[in-house]
Amino acid sequence: MRVVIAEDLLLLREGLVRLLTELDCTVVAAVADPDALLDALDRERPDVAVVDIRLPPTFRDEGLRAAIEARKRRPGTPILILSQYIERTYVRELLADGRGGVGYLLKDRVGDVRQFLADLRSVAAGGTVLDPQVVRAVFDRLARSSPETQLTPREREVLASMARGSSNSTIADELGITERAVSKYINRIFAKRNLPPGDTVHRRVLAVLQYLDDVSA
Repeated sequence: MRVVIAEDLLLLREGLVRLLTELDCTVVAAVADPDALLDALDRERPDVAVVDIRLPPTFRDEGLRAAIEARKRRPGTPILILSQYIERTYVRELLADGRGGVGYLLKDRVGDVRQFLADLRSVAAGGTVLDPQVVRAVFDRLARSSPETQLTPREREVLASMARGSSNSTIADELGITERAVSKYINRIFAKRNLPPGDTVHRRVLAVLQYLDDVSA
């Protein structure tokens, strides 16, 4: 897996390079600012980019802006954003194009090496991965929403797993149910959220995105 890294802190950048190299990834570029990131993505066309949300010059959201620009230039460019804090607005913007191949993780998740690699592979394959704390914040809010807009407890569990980037088979294993049952729950979620038949990956992203909209309302 070919990876581009964008991180302004030298120690963390070099740490990510070393970690990913040990995980048999090929780091084709490691940069420190958004312009260099866009150049590297245009030049290298990596399988996935790992991007700090805060890059120079203002250290606010330049990494996110560069990621969004990269996906405008080449739709579906796989991007995994790393952030120090949960920012639901940033998650919403990252998912706004309705495509897969995006992830948003808190930086401390990198410490769980096996899960980090699994998340990276999921994003590279076109999946959508959200940090468990982001998912938890979403569903804590949903639990207080009006009854008519709520999914059933099981449907919420399935959607939470979808938001974390889990496949149908993984969801089935997590919940102790069959893949056929998972498919039924997902179809019910799509129906309740008025998501018409179409590309499955696209609808999975939209289902999570609509819930993020509910939380921000």
